Amino acid sequence: MKKLIFALLFTSVAITYTVGQTAKLEIGMKAPAWTFTDADKKEFTMNSWAGKVLQINYVDPDVSDLNDPFNDYIDKAADIDKRINKDFFKGMGIVDCKSTWKPNGLIRMIAGNKAKKYDTTILFDYDGILQKDWGMPEDNYTVVIVDKNRVVRAKYEGEVPSSEFEKVVQLLIELTKE
Repeated sequence: MKKLIFALLFTSVAITYTVGQTAKLEIGMKAPAWTFTDADKKEFTMNSWAGKVLQINYVDPDVSDLNDPFNDYIDKAADIDKRINKDFFKGMGIVDCKSTWKPNGLIRMIAGNKAKKYDTTILFDYDGILQKDWGMPEDNYTVVIVDKNRVVRAKYEGEVPSSEFEKVVQLLIELTKE
């Protein structure tokens, strides 16, 4: 009887642990949907940009400048060199508000400056939803490229190495032509 009780207890703990775990977003997976608001409380989803390849920057505000060189490179390829067709591409940011000590007002101010600099949309994940649903790391900066069908085609946690900049541009060019 003790063995049966122990086996049932062990099984219930294992099931609870497994159910509480989320799949980490990987290349080749379809990205689960989300809904977030911008600073004006307007709701957006990935489908707000249907038919576009998305570069999603999931950013802890404490490291918001980490990938500025990468974003500058992408911005130049799209806006100045016109190598990335902006009719089929959207770069955007989602602020991981849960991972910072900074107050929401300061976060919105920092995000507003980034939105102006990159002429983009910045959304706010106040509850760490993508940490749970996408397995995104806390206290980090993650770049995810999803194709028009919302399949993950590239993912970088932390600083994107400069050796990868042109590789990502070529991927974006290819994906926007599909």
